[in-house]
Amino acid sequence: MAVPKRKVSKSRRDMRRAHHALAAKNFQECSNCGELKLPHHVCEACGHYNDREVIEVGL
Repeated sequence: MAVPKRKVSKSRRDMRRAHHALAAKNFQECSNCGELKLPHHVCEACGHYNDREVIEVGL
């Protein structure tokens, strides 16, 4: 059975976890309505993608 020979220090443990932080999403404004949306996604507010209407959004 694998058992650690020595205690892992707080510094070493925290350095290993340095890359575990969550990254914030980068939103962009929709070119049609100005609503915030994710890049390379259809705008949920107006249904436009790449300056053309892809889905029809009912009001």
